[in-house]
Amino acid sequence: MKIKGLTAAIAIAVSALGAGAAWAQDYTFKLHHFLSANSPTHTETLVPWARAVEENSGGKVRIEIFPSMTLGGRPPELINQVRDGVVDLIWTVNGYTPGLFPRTEVMELPFVYVNDPGAANLALYEMFETDLRDDYPGVEVMFLHVHSGQAIQMRDAEIRSPAGFRGKKIRIPTRTGAWVLEALGAVPVAMPVPELPQALQKGVVDGALIPFEIIPPLKIQDQTDYQIELADKTRLGTTTFQLSMNKAKWDSLPAEIQKAFRDASGPDWLAELGRVWRGTEEFGIKMAVDSGNAHVTLSPEETEAFRAATQPVIDRWIAEMDSKGIDGTALVEKARALIAKHGSM
Repeated sequence: MKIKGLTAAIAIAVSALGAGAAWAQDYTFKLHHFLSANSPTHTETLVPWARAVEENSGGKVRIEIFPSMTLGGRPPELINQVRDGVVDLIWTVNGYTPGLFPRTEVMELPFVYVNDPGAANLALYEMFETDLRDDYPGVEVMFLHVHSGQAIQMRDAEIRSPAGFRGKKIRIPTRTGAWVLEALGAVPVAMPVPELPQALQKGVVDGALIPFEIIPPLKIQDQTDYQIELADKTRLGTTTFQLSMNKAKWDSLPAEIQKAFRDASGPDWLAELGRVWRGTEEFGIKMAVDSGNAHVTLSPEETEAFRAATQPVIDRWIAEMDSKGIDGTALVEKARALIAKHGSM
């Protein structure tokens, strides 16, 4: 009887341990992206977000971050890597796969996005369920965000008017950015950002539309003489990014783990992300100026010339959306209204 009692007690203990192990199960995720581990995006965006998810989960979640495409492939392949379940999570530029996220492109348009990344992030958050979700089959979006906007960074040309772009070869990561350059008479050159320093050095491109925050990690100050922006930090549009999870992986998670992700990805985080990216922007332009580069800010009159020159980009985008059965005008109006709303907070 004593032996039987001991056996029963052991069985109960083992059962309890098993239940406890199941309750305390670890969920490990691989997050893949294309920038270096020293980039502001890695250190100031992806790492803090991952740590917040882990903390929210009470230690049940672990997120391993793989920078610089260390799991293989090229940056434009990231969206398919996560859709196919090769990785669990990705952070990527929407524009690396042109036309795949048409509705979300509204935030990239010149003079729709102006100069406030936090306001644009919150606008994207509000628009996601009602207007943008259909762009994202096969993934569960954790959050969308933008950078500080397309500043003009040139090897040796001080551009102060649309005419200054004529014939120049300019790097851009998105098709809407390419439309901006075409409207200005420039030659758009698409390439992932890690390829930019060598392209500038070799004269493959004359410049780039890209934020100042990229200056420190890529040493862009060494390949350029001019950093240019429009009045009141206005930029020629922006780029949208997504941090997304494989949809099947997301659907397999219990509600408490999903909540840990959602709580780390809400409005407070998106507003803070806008402040973080603005801060890295200021750091980047300071590095360029300290290296002897010229930081040029255009006048309101010069800025208005760019507004007029790029209006056909918005018209072109609206016409294309209308041809797909998407109300482009409504998206432009809503995006502008929400940016104005959140920019006043």
